[in-house]
Amino acid sequence: MKNRVSFAVSIAVGFILVLNASAQTKGKSASKTLEAEFKSIITRYYSAWSSLDPDKAAEFYAKDADIVFYDIAPLKYNGWAEYKEGVKKNFTEQVVSGSGSLVPKDDLNVTRRGNIVWTTVTFHLSGKLKAGGAMELDARHTAIWELRGGKWLIVHEHVSTPLQS
Repeated sequence: MKNRVSFAVSIAVGFILVLNASAQTKGKSASKTLEAEFKSIITRYYSAWSSLDPDKAAEFYAKDADIVFYDIAPLKYNGWAEYKEGVKKNFTEQVVSGSGSLVPKDDLNVTRRGNIVWTTVTFHLSGKLKAGGAMELDARHTAIWELRGGKWLIVHEHVSTPLQS
């Protein structure tokens, strides 16, 4: 009888270990799939912004009026409509048309909780200024994405650059 109980416990423990290993493998696989998906999204996102045309980047954003976006300048935008117009004005007044480039670096981090993902990545921004000279800076980007209708949309964004010393 003791051998049967021991055997049953061994089988149960073995079964639990197999299920745990399977879950870990599945979790790692899902994580790699999510990272690959967001690497593609981030590549397209930065390509769209490199055009200096907010309309090309619009597809990545939720359009709720109460969503807050923090950018390098000015400090804050409320809603996509304000963000779009403010960025368009900055580009038109300050940057030579067609001279922008935003290139993400190879440090993308993706974290998911349910239908929310947050991404962090650093990037390099360059462009020719209308006032003369060039703008070259490294910046950081944090975005909160929500899965809506099968599509990931930014519902909050924070772009900043370290203080220059």
